[in-house]
Amino acid sequence: MNLRDRLIDPRSPDRRPRKAAYALPTLFTAANIFLGFYALLAVFQGAILMSQDIFAASLQFRYAAIAIGAAVFFDGLDGRIARMTNTVSDFGREMDSLADVITFGIAPAALAFSWGVYFVQPAGGLILEYLHRAGYFLSFLYLLCGAARLARFNIQHNPVLKNPGRPDRKYFAGLPIPAAAGAIASVVYAADGTPIDWWVFSAGWLALAGLLGFLMVSTWRYPSFKDLNLARPRSPLILIVLGSLIMLIVYFSQPVLLGLAACYVSSGIVIRAGGIIRRRFRHAPPRTPEHQVG
Repeated sequence: MNLRDRLIDPRSPDRRPRKAAYALPTLFTAANIFLGFYALLAVFQGAILMSQDIFAASLQFRYAAIAIGAAVFFDGLDGRIARMTNTVSDFGREMDSLADVITFGIAPAALAFSWGVYFVQPAGGLILEYLHRAGYFLSFLYLLCGAARLARFNIQHNPVLKNPGRPDRKYFAGLPIPAAAGAIASVVYAADGTPIDWWVFSAGWLALAGLLGFLMVSTWRYPSFKDLNLARPRSPLILIVLGSLIMLIVYFSQPVLLGLAACYVSSGIVIRAGGIIRRRFRHAPPRTPEHQVG
């Protein structure tokens, strides 16, 4: 008997799950909210400690990044568990969206500004002033695009992609907000939480936040991995790859997590660019032979 059958209420004529079963995915959503709340507190505490102890402040920013990364893991579990136990509900969907706004919207936006802009050393009053203005704007733009991405995901069941893929596979329309938050957290984590203090790096950091916001509201194709079923038999090669990846994350977590986040974020850009290039060459007019003179 599988997990779905065990959770069936025997008194229900239409084989609905027990009421207690609906609490299982909600617990993971609650963990998601808690991690977002903890990340915000760590960001605030890191900003306060920066003037007293840079090491303690960096540690708090690192904790915030770890909390956001752990929330990405829990966010992937709550939906999968809800589908496995047949406890998908409108309440759970709305609860998950609200949790994502807090954990993957507000917390990464606050982390992006506090870690990447707020402690830049003076490089001319005008440069610093414009950098802070850009920081406020692009951090808020990231949050706004993330909220719009979640709203679109809730109301669109079959979104039209700019570059549709294979019909037998599932894709996201635009970069998912957990992946965008994971990209921000992976950079902070890879830097050991040490804040940016040079305005050139800060400008590049804000450009990354703006790019993530654009990718979230775009309709570019991103793999969803929802059709991945770990319960099915797998080849030994898949097991070796997964085991090696887990070991690499354990022993080299900073570069590996940063590389995974970079690969996933850039995958949508590469797929989109590849589709444009293929269409351009496919519909290119036939080339006429050149006439040599002399």
